[in-house]
Amino acid sequence: MLAGVYYFPTDYGIDITELAQALEERGYDSLFVCEHTHIPASRRTPFPSGGELQKRYVHTHDPFVTLSFAAAATQKLKIGTGIALIPQRDPIVTAKAVASLDQMSNGRFIFAIGGAGT
Repeated sequence: MLAGVYYFPTDYGIDITELAQALEERGYDSLFVCEHTHIPASRRTPFPSGGELQKRYVHTHDPFVTLSFAAAATQKLKIGTGIALIPQRDPIVTAKAVASLDQMSNGRFIFAIGGAGT
């Protein structure tokens, strides 16, 4: 059985290279990270799970930069987006980032995409 890990990368969390290396050493198959680029300036719309917006949303690292570091620190670990929010991205810049990351990771990149709810 293959097992992977989903991680919410922030500036106050575990270093992504340390995490990726530890996962690979322990036999995990993959590492996926989230994307949250657009954070509302106002809280007129309530957070879906209630309460205040969690701190991590404002501190989320870019998934392509984060995964580049994970790929460079490992040899076999698959890396991927655990949903890239395509409507919030420039399509040409995203395509270039995806192609570059996939090539530089020797085909280990898994591109999961989705759309943001309104």
